[in-house]
Amino acid sequence: MSEGGAIPAAPRRRRWRRGGLVTVGTVSALVAAMGLTVLGLGAADNAAASFDASSWLWSTSRSELARVNGITARVDTRVQVPDARSHPMQIVQTDRMLIMRDQKTGRVSTMDLATLQIMANMPTVPGLGVNVAIHEDAVFVVDTVQGLVQQLDARSLTPVGEALQYPPGITGGAFDGAGRLWIAVPSEGTVSAITAAKPPVAAGSGGGDGDAGDGSSPTRVHTLDVAEPNHELLLSTLDDGVAVLDRTGGVLATVRGEATAKAQLSLAGPAALPAHTSGALVPVTVPDEREVHVVDGEQPVARFTVPGGGATLSPAVAWADRFYCPDETTGKVYVFDANGELVDTIAAAGRGGPLELEVRENHLFINSPQSSTAQVVDDKHSVRSVDKYANDVLGGDPPPEPPVAAPPPPAPKKPQASKPGAPRSVSASAGDASARVNWQPAAPNGAAITKYIVTGAERPVEVGANQRSIELTGLTNGQTYRFAVQAVNAKGTGPAGRSNPVVPTAEVPDAPVSVTAEARPDGTVAVSWPEANGQGNKIAKYAVTAVSEGTNAPVGEAPGTELVIPAGTLTYGSQYAFTVVAISDGSAGSKASPPSGTVVPFTLPDAPTGLQAATVADRPGTISVRWDPAVDNGRPVTAYQVEAGGRTTEVTTEQAILGDLGNGQNVEIKVRAVNEAGPGPQASATARTVALPQVTITRTSVTATSVTVAATVDAGGGSTTCTLSAAGAAAKSGSCASLTLTGLTPSTRYTVKMTATNAAGAGSANATATTAAVYGIATCVNGSSGDQRTYCDADRDGRNGNEVFSVPRQDNDRQVGWAKPGTRWEAYCKVRGEEVYAFVYNKEKRSTWWVRINYSGSNYIPWAWFNLEGDDDLALLPTC
Repeated sequence: MSEGGAIPAAPRRRRWRRGGLVTVGTVSALVAAMGLTVLGLGAADNAAASFDASSWLWSTSRSELARVNGITARVDTRVQVPDARSHPMQIVQTDRMLIMRDQKTGRVSTMDLATLQIMANMPTVPGLGVNVAIHEDAVFVVDTVQGLVQQLDARSLTPVGEALQYPPGITGGAFDGAGRLWIAVPSEGTVSAITAAKPPVAAGSGGGDGDAGDGSSPTRVHTLDVAEPNHELLLSTLDDGVAVLDRTGGVLATVRGEATAKAQLSLAGPAALPAHTSGALVPVTVPDEREVHVVDGEQPVARFTVPGGGATLSPAVAWADRFYCPDETTGKVYVFDANGELVDTIAAAGRGGPLELEVRENHLFINSPQSSTAQVVDDKHSVRSVDKYANDVLGGDPPPEPPVAAPPPPAPKKPQASKPGAPRSVSASAGDASARVNWQPAAPNGAAITKYIVTGAERPVEVGANQRSIELTGLTNGQTYRFAVQAVNAKGTGPAGRSNPVVPTAEVPDAPVSVTAEARPDGTVAVSWPEANGQGNKIAKYAVTAVSEGTNAPVGEAPGTELVIPAGTLTYGSQYAFTVVAISDGSAGSKASPPSGTVVPFTLPDAPTGLQAATVADRPGTISVRWDPAVDNGRPVTAYQVEAGGRTTEVTTEQAILGDLGNGQNVEIKVRAVNEAGPGPQASATARTVALPQVTITRTSVTATSVTVAATVDAGGGSTTCTLSAAGAAAKSGSCASLTLTGLTPSTRYTVKMTATNAAGAGSANATATTAAVYGIATCVNGSSGDQRTYCDADRDGRNGNEVFSVPRQDNDRQVGWAKPGTRWEAYCKVRGEEVYAFVYNKEKRSTWWVRINYSGSNYIPWAWFNLEGDDDLALLPTC
């Protein structure tokens, strides 16, 4: 087997009224319900709404369609599609019908927009390789790999007439505004227009029980030469006709009516076209150089550079004399006028990702399938944003949007470019007056290869960058030929790779028949065939070529009747068929075999990216994880295995809540994506479950009746509340930074406890604090006249101020002494007793309260004669 690099799938483009990429062996319909959930208008409203200036837009993260009204820029209906979350979906639509195809599963469904009912489903091979188009009631399935074009009825998805057969590896498959389906045939250098047969009329539509149509088949009405054979061709349908970009020759041909105009372009790299072009001016985008060339018929009329860096620029779309250039890295759409001046920048998707632009119903719709937003642009270039998840339609609150990813990193610095290297493994085999030349890719050396030049025959032949297998005809039998192949990029033509010498002869083997192919879970593809008839010559080897949409490239040689193509050689998720050439020991080669059936290479999915694990603050032993969808590598991701704490959980979304992991545990979480091939490599992250809180008391402060505690709390990753408590006091809850207990007894030692509580439990710390003592002043102030002037000077017989008793009453037998006015005593508590009136000696103070003070132990003085320090606030003292 020959050595080879990766075989790229055909370049994908923005689609205008294009459908799914499927391979159809037998086009059949399975009428079944999909279980759609409609969130929005009732059926009675839909008949009118479906004729508004509206478009249905897809959201991959919600598995949901949203109908956006172009006039109001609002969503009026949302439809959930089952089992399609994170799947790219192709949507093609008319005012009455919508065709959707899940590119991961291959399921094609048709929906009546008047009733929002699924009319039919059709299973197809998943992956990229077939386009679906719709015009009025005609649906076409274009199998680009096999070269098969089949018309279907839009309501039943059943075949209409016979299929049209083209050579394998065609491109295109979209309608122009006049209702013609256009197909490009790179191997012939031609473009073909097809008109639909009359489809059957549904019962109840004026056709009795259902008209079977006129019995005809779709018709090939035009076939035009637009390029040399084996040039790469891309199509953009027009309002009436088609634009064809010859990427190999750098020529744009526009076909309008019976006239064809060609414009030679100076392109610095591989170029691209939008799926549809509205108006007379056709934009040609060179993503690697971020350039757009504008062509009017035979003349390039403008050329401008799009801001930014990187090669993620999608084809510019023409709309109302302006050009809208989407950049998938930044999520922005740059808007240029007809003179190539930047006039606006639309932030279409906040975190980048695919952008879909479609001109429909006199509006430009800009959809970001991976985000919640879209934009509608009218013909005056007024831009309005659309919330695709609008909750003012029926269906309740949508699930929360995943967190916005970090902005994309800056585009890498463009490498220094030089001429390409020599093509590798150039080989040739002779045929009858012909030779087949195969080669492996040349190193691009910093600038994309635009074409290959094959010399050694009568004249040089230019071949598309992805057309690395060519049959050269018109050679002379018996003459020796040796061929050279050179790659061309923007920097020029590289060195040649040379083939083995061959001698064309009429004595060639027969081509192998019944080639089969099998995609294996390990990423390899096994191609097998029965032994070919050598017609008297020994078969020395077989050469295998892969055919996909618009591409034709060798994948290896084998001495026997099987070739196993190594994993990674083919693009996972793209469709391929294979042809085989038998080569004799004299280097004579057969014609290519008929193509095998189509297969889609696949292998284990990649590890999920963006894995984030976090503590769930309000649940014990629980961690939340989320991640970005894994690259599926050719088969849909059906589940994710999430491993944590010795247990594995399987989920179908990109997030999980994991419990019962213990408190305060550092947990490693491993996530694997699962597809048909099995579980892929793991991504891992670590998070800690909520731990018991830890309290550290940093300070205490007291008053006579309160204790304030300040603390710091390690919340253990949880949400924490705190409580301060002490024996004999009412607990207080609140901020963990500081809490105060009140209503305490002065001069009392307390043990206070600060307790912090979270989902894992409680943690606490203790401290001791003694409340402050309360002091008062024995107060008796002499009056101004008579005996009053000496009343307070000393203890006297009979009643006198400041007398101290062992009981709260003025009982001579129980008096223990006299507190000299102005002396300061510690107060313990208060108690009700005999009323005492201090008259003029203490501001007419009268009270039944007595205060126990530290006088000869613990005895009582009337409050009337005792003023507490501060504001004489008796409430500071507890009741004795």
